Amino acid sequence: MRAGVTLAILMAMTSTALAGGGFEIVIPGRVGVPVIINGIDASFAVVEGDWGLGKGTHVQPTIYGGRYVDPVPQVGHYYPSAGHMPGYGRLEIEPPPGRRLPQPAESYHQSWSAQSAPLPAQSNVPVDPPAIIYAPQDSGRRDFRPRRPQNLPR
Repeated sequence: MRAGVTLAILMAMTSTALAGGGFEIVIPGRVGVPVIINGIDASFAVVEGDWGLGKGTHVQPTIYGGRYVDPVPQVGHYYPSAGHMPGYGRLEIEPPPGRRLPQPAESYHQSWSAQSAPLPAQSNVPVDPPAIIYAPQDSGRRDFRPRRPQNLPR
């Protein structure tokens, strides 16, 4: 009897450990935005592996059908010192070397600073201090009903 219960518990524990080891098909959440996994565009590809936020371990996923994405795209560059016209974009006009220069701009200077606030001036005790007002004594009653005056005749 004990062996049967032990075998049933062992089978239940191992079956849950084997679950979730299949594959997933990656579908992007937004049109035109690829899903990049380790430098590979995995949009509409099959991904196999135990990975993600819900997993305690990380296994390198295997991607079937993805394509490599270059992290630094190879684009053309325009260097004006080379003397070539750009292929597209604004027209760069080089000024002649002997042209008259514009007037120099007026000087401009701006600065910021921070400091602590100055301490307040120390004052002596006033010659005529205010009178001391004593708080009324607590009678011990805790109810908040209006009290009837004590010195009224009944």
